[in-house]
Amino acid sequence: MKELDFDSSSMEATEHFLSSAYTPMRVGGRAASTRTRVVRHAAGGLVVDRLSFDYTMAYDAGCLNRVCLVTMAEGTLVDTTGGAEEVFGPGDTFLIAPHDRPYSGEVRGARYTITMFDPALLGQVSAAAGPVALTGARAVSSDANRLLGSAVAHVRDHVLTGPDVDAHPMLVSHAARYLASATLRALPHTSLGADAHVDGRDSTSRTLRAAVAYIEANADRDITLADIAASIPVTPRAVQYAFARHLDTTPLAYLRRVRLALAHADLQAAEPGSTTVTSVAMRWGFGHPGRFAAAYRAAYGRAPSRTLRA
Repeated sequence: MKELDFDSSSMEATEHFLSSAYTPMRVGGRAASTRTRVVRHAAGGLVVDRLSFDYTMAYDAGCLNRVCLVTMAEGTLVDTTGGAEEVFGPGDTFLIAPHDRPYSGEVRGARYTITMFDPALLGQVSAAAGPVALTGARAVSSDANRLLGSAVAHVRDHVLTGPDVDAHPMLVSHAARYLASATLRALPHTSLGADAHVDGRDSTSRTLRAAVAYIEANADRDITLADIAASIPVTPRAVQYAFARHLDTTPLAYLRRVRLALAHADLQAAEPGSTTVTSVAMRWGFGHPGRFAAAYRAAYGRAPSRTLRA
């Protein structure tokens, strides 16, 4: 895992750092104190930064080439891209700019989190065939805003700052796709309202059987909805429809169920003292120990620690 801690009161040093960490930009500040701090945790293409500015800093920046979500904790961020002002405050989680466009604005005495990932992930987790683009900065509702903020907090607090995160690439990939899925649920995008006629026609029991076989044969790999669909081949939406129609679940929920069963088998087979519940959970892509324990208890009627001790 890559870690970084930048702390400076020099505007020149701040501009140089921000340009190297994000995209080339010009910045300016107006205050007696111009202290900037950025703490970064990154792994597997997923980046989470905690930023703090105790002054007003203006910026004029180039394209980020990544999906960049901002979650405000204190202060104000004012987006001035295109000339109009859009004001964001505490509790807002939003898209700072489309990944392929420059942007500008001001940070006013703010503390916030930046979370970045590859825009190609949006297409991988979407049911649509082909690339998906975000079309708006704000969440579609207050509930959607809370959902996206919770997804960011999970990745920030339980994944990238967890122990030995580099030893569990499946965990990081799962977290990145979880964040991309939450982004599509929260923000407007181009695949909303896509025609589902062909996908419904392909959502047969044959599609389901092929998808189940692929999942069960590849559960130890970092597979996506797009991988499952391509193995058949049908569209990702057709796979989703097949699972909903015939099993009343989703492909990725079924994948988690298969991985939970494999984690159960590992716990049963482990020698006492040779492993931990957390390491088994992380091996199978479960990054939050409490959620893993709850899912395990619901499936097997006891805590995973009891299975390991037995």
